[in-house]
Amino acid sequence: MFEPNGFGQRSMVTSLGRMVYYTAEGSPWNLNEVSATLPPLVFLHGFGGGSSAYEWSKVYPAFVDEYRILAPDLIGWGRSEHPAKTYKIEDYLTTITEFLEQTCSPPATVIASSLTAAFTIRVAIQRPDLFKSLILVTPSGLSDFGENYGRTLFSQIVKTPILDRILYFTGIANSGGIQSFLQSRQFAEPNRIYPEIVDAYLKSAQQPNAEYAALSFVGGDLCFDLSLYMTQLITPTAILWGEKSAFTSPETGQRLANLNPTAIKVFQKIDNVGLTPHLELPAVTIGVIRQCLKILEPLSTP
Repeated sequence: MFEPNGFGQRSMVTSLGRMVYYTAEGSPWNLNEVSATLPPLVFLHGFGGGSSAYEWSKVYPAFVDEYRILAPDLIGWGRSEHPAKTYKIEDYLTTITEFLEQTCSPPATVIASSLTAAFTIRVAIQRPDLFKSLILVTPSGLSDFGENYGRTLFSQIVKTPILDRILYFTGIANSGGIQSFLQSRQFAEPNRIYPEIVDAYLKSAQQPNAEYAALSFVGGDLCFDLSLYMTQLITPTAILWGEKSAFTSPETGQRLANLNPTAIKVFQKIDNVGLTPHLELPAVTIGVIRQCLKILEPLSTP
């Protein structure tokens, strides 16, 4: 919702509605005809109260010289359309596929986080032709290795009609709720949460019908066991994991990576960060991503 200088908003139409995405369009970037032919680099945000492409906005400008940057707000989040429905896993598998089909040629390098990263693995299994490589930050279906997030007390409470809306608007879609969510779920160090981050998440959380996707997420409708899919992945992949991730531990991440050592070329733990190292320590995350690109795409990376 707060795009960096030189990035503009475009959109494309999916089967669930219009999806907004951000790409480099002008100053300070020295764009020319060659820029349009650069390989695509797609950044997909995770889910939580007020999530949007802003999550990656401190990272993706660093790659403008080498890639054509595409950073969408997924359906139900940010400035994209917010259908009033209970969202299902297939909704995101379909719309991520549609986005890549319509915006990326040749196959894309995709960088994604948390539950969306887990969705991206499933899309890559279904459509490996769309992907050149994957860099995934804390990929988790949140019900991995037989755990069932959907049966937790909190998810059951959130699925209670009327109460779910009350919880969203009183506990999430206000500055205090956003601050609390970021502090308890996404960041290892609260002093790294500055006002712009809270404002960006709040603006997304207060979009009309924003509660539908958020409640589908926290209610467990989008969770699944990623361990059941890992062995089917063939796309070269790097996995990054925040040491202090509140949702899923690095140990679980290593277990997931160990299921497919052929495709998973890198498993890198990043110290003293939580679920979103790309917001918490963006410069470090940029450096780690560059290292991963050299390993995953050694012939094409400058």
